[in-house]
Amino acid sequence: MLLNGSEILVECLKEQGVDTIFGYPGGAVLNIYDALYKHQHEIKHYLTSHEQGAAHAADGYARATGKVGVCLATSGPGACNLVTGIATAYMDSVPMVAITGNVANAYLGKDSFQEVDITGITMPITKHNFLVKDVTKLADTVRKAFWIARKGRPGPVLIDITKDVTGAMCEYTPKEPIPVEKRVNTITEEDLTEAVELIKNAEKPFLYCGGGCINAEATQEIIKLVESQDMPVSCSAMGLGTVPSDHPNYTGMIGMHGTKTSNLLANECDLIIAMGARFSDRVATNFKTFAPNAKVLHIDIDPAEISKNVPAYRSVIGDVNEVCKRINARLEKKERKEWLAEVDKYKAEYPLKYIHDGTLKPQYIMERINAICKGEEIIVTEVGQHQMWACQFIENKYPRHFLSSGGLGTMGYGLGAAIGAKVGQPDKVVFNIAGDGCFYMNHIEMATAVANDVPIIEVVINNHVLGMVRQWQDLFYDARYSQTNLDKATDFVKLGEAYKAVTYNVTKPEEVDEAIKGAIASGKPALIICEIDRDEKVFPMIPAGESIDSMITLDEYEGN
Repeated sequence: MLLNGSEILVECLKEQGVDTIFGYPGGAVLNIYDALYKHQHEIKHYLTSHEQGAAHAADGYARATGKVGVCLATSGPGACNLVTGIATAYMDSVPMVAITGNVANAYLGKDSFQEVDITGITMPITKHNFLVKDVTKLADTVRKAFWIARKGRPGPVLIDITKDVTGAMCEYTPKEPIPVEKRVNTITEEDLTEAVELIKNAEKPFLYCGGGCINAEATQEIIKLVESQDMPVSCSAMGLGTVPSDHPNYTGMIGMHGTKTSNLLANECDLIIAMGARFSDRVATNFKTFAPNAKVLHIDIDPAEISKNVPAYRSVIGDVNEVCKRINARLEKKERKEWLAEVDKYKAEYPLKYIHDGTLKPQYIMERINAICKGEEIIVTEVGQHQMWACQFIENKYPRHFLSSGGLGTMGYGLGAAIGAKVGQPDKVVFNIAGDGCFYMNHIEMATAVANDVPIIEVVINNHVLGMVRQWQDLFYDARYSQTNLDKATDFVKLGEAYKAVTYNVTKPEEVDEAIKGAIASGKPALIICEIDRDEKVFPMIPAGESIDSMITLDEYEGN
């Protein structure tokens, strides 16, 4: 059938199963928005308050559902406003397709109004990007973009379309989506044999799971491995939910703000098995001293990650779930009672804790969310102290229930991502855990949630400072608090009411339950402001570039 470029784009989106787009219109994409108007009952468009919010919403939608998230923006400033969200998705391997308009072919390269080379700008932060200047190539480009976003290690792909292409006529023929096969051809017999022998011969194996385990949907096989081999398991922030936090072998998050138990085990194990993880500097805080007594078995879909940060003794390249399944098939059950007894000893000796003095504590807020929601909720976070308190104290039962900007550490990520997560998982209660610094960056998306009736719950841990930066200034800069105090006159309660959100102001522990339960029961977008002391800190903490031996615990900081 003969269609214009915009109609072809929409038909291709429908081919890919897309029923949700987050975006913001402008001149270069008017034809596309006209086509979306005609198909509004098949593809729901969410108008965000800012293009960055659209990118984060597409990201949150993808993480919560496992589908490809889609965002749309106009040329020039609109496209540029997607960049932070695209980079966030790239660093965390999130499948996303960003669609942008550009000026017509005749005006490219002439500094035309709202022209920018968005493919050049995003080249380092996309798996691939396309500039479509010929309508006959549009349909296959869209199909290829979705295939690239999903195949292998997922990631964002950008399609930039000139305005004349969106209006040009072309014959359209429907096609089935290109199938995405698991990467298994790289799994060799030799690598599997070596991996199995390493696990069999290890006396103190330790499993470290990253975000790739969630992308691979490997939870079942990983738990089977953990239980059959009597080994402890921890997760990076990106891997939280891979193993339920109440599993007896689970030792908590690993890394800079991980549990002392997990970090001690990394120090003492003789084999560390890294699955779908990249040994970020927030996990291996000192590459040279990390896991000093261990051989490293690295299992990952991306060969570029092997030995990039920490040298691997052996590796297996391929889909983590498939690799784990094949390893499990070759292993017999093995008991390691002494090793697990040591694990249990550490867990009892070094639990996560905080000071109970009757004031409102951020850790207590996380505990009450656990108690009320029973681990069935989806937690999204911004970036900072509140993020780490959530990583430490939120109990995760399932994969895709904890969403956070891990690699890029994007302040302002969470609110848009929470909206996307709720749209993708409408039956789940969705919280965004924020700090006041992040809330200043993105509170305009509360208008998006209210306008579209997306009942997310925004919890602002309000300490009137940039908490994590202030913590570093306190510990390492002799308390020189340069530009980290946020003593602004903004009334967050009135701001929430202005957005028409259900709003609570919590100042005491006894007010927490009422606010959480009330927000859930309202079925509307809600804002819970929680006033805490500005000197609350996240412990444990390993200073940047240091080893486990330099870990600062709460007791050590308090002088106990």
